[in-house]
Amino acid sequence: MSEDLHLDGKRFELVLHAFYYTYITFEWMTLLYRVFPAHIYISICVAFWGAIASLQSIANSFGILMFLRALLGIGEAAFGPGVPFYLSFFYRREELAFRNGLFISASPLASSFAGALAYAIQSAGPHMKIRPWRLIFLVEGLPSILVALWAWHWIPDSPATARWLTAHERRIAVLRLRRDIERRDSTTTSPKPRGIILKEALQALKDPKSWITALMFLSCNVAFSSMPIFMPTIIHSFGFTPLRSQLLTAPVYLTTFLSLLLTAHLSDKHSTRSLFLIPHALLAASGYLTLTFTGYYRIQNNLLNYLMLYPATIGFFSCITLIITWTVNNQDTESKRGVGIAVLQAVGQCGPLVGTSIFPDEEAEGFVRGMAVCAACMVAVAVLAVGLRVWLGRCNR
Repeated sequence: MSEDLHLDGKRFELVLHAFYYTYITFEWMTLLYRVFPAHIYISICVAFWGAIASLQSIANSFGILMFLRALLGIGEAAFGPGVPFYLSFFYRREELAFRNGLFISASPLASSFAGALAYAIQSAGPHMKIRPWRLIFLVEGLPSILVALWAWHWIPDSPATARWLTAHERRIAVLRLRRDIERRDSTTTSPKPRGIILKEALQALKDPKSWITALMFLSCNVAFSSMPIFMPTIIHSFGFTPLRSQLLTAPVYLTTFLSLLLTAHLSDKHSTRSLFLIPHALLAASGYLTLTFTGYYRIQNNLLNYLMLYPATIGFFSCITLIITWTVNNQDTESKRGVGIAVLQAVGQCGPLVGTSIFPDEEAEGFVRGMAVCAACMVAVAVLAVGLRVWLGRCNR
């Protein structure tokens, strides 16, 4: 792709940033989950994303690719950040981490297949009429359009409209959520009507919890945004061939997928976020610190360097899941949760503007600066989590 579209290091960075500029600007669209019926809103968002992702395959210039990446950022902002908010319409607070984990774990699971798929497509590249990178965009985008058609008919707007439940099961689903609402706020006896309540939205904006978790998310996103993009390049810098580097990403992501689900399950089981978030942040930091030292001191141990990608990736993926869930749990109404998620994403998605810039090709020998920055950011996540846990503990006395 770099050769076909004449993308040097600076242009490639601009292509990555074009996505995040619109992604950050349109984070307010998370609130639309409370405005429009979910089956309509989600279907439109997914179809739009799939169409734009597919259209990237026909980009024939840097400008067109920039434009499409900006549109893709809008589609991503409209759908992805609001999914944890949407899940809170169906599940109680002590059930959310695992459900959010199922959603977020799709990323490492898809990446594990994507690495193997990219390896297969690039290996077959000389025998195909279409350039491999164009085919990858089609493979990523077209299935989403088909999923959007399914979502229109099967995505429920609330527990009361879930088609696969019996009438009795739907009543139980509604009652269990009503009890959860009453437990949080004794003055509320039923879910509030569709829409955003301005007073509650302003309360969430003034709530320090919204901003502390947003800063945690920003720090974590520096690592979260950079590793999936640059992992093949990083593995290649360890001494592996480009094709084998693509293939070696798969075991890292598959292990992360399994670990993330286990962590989310245990977090729900023990009804705590910080006690799992803090050690995972430090786990990720330890992986990045080791890679920083091996790069700085030019320690040529390819196996050690590769193995350190596991704690780094496992750590930050689990942190992302727990930070999002903690943000939802910290707010007691749907309007507050929606605004809390919007703040989390708007601030947190500034992290990728840093993360996508710290692994330039000219620093490929060890990527010392990039690894050090990611390590520092994951330590910051742990420090902020400790601070928030202590503060909440005092507030709950």
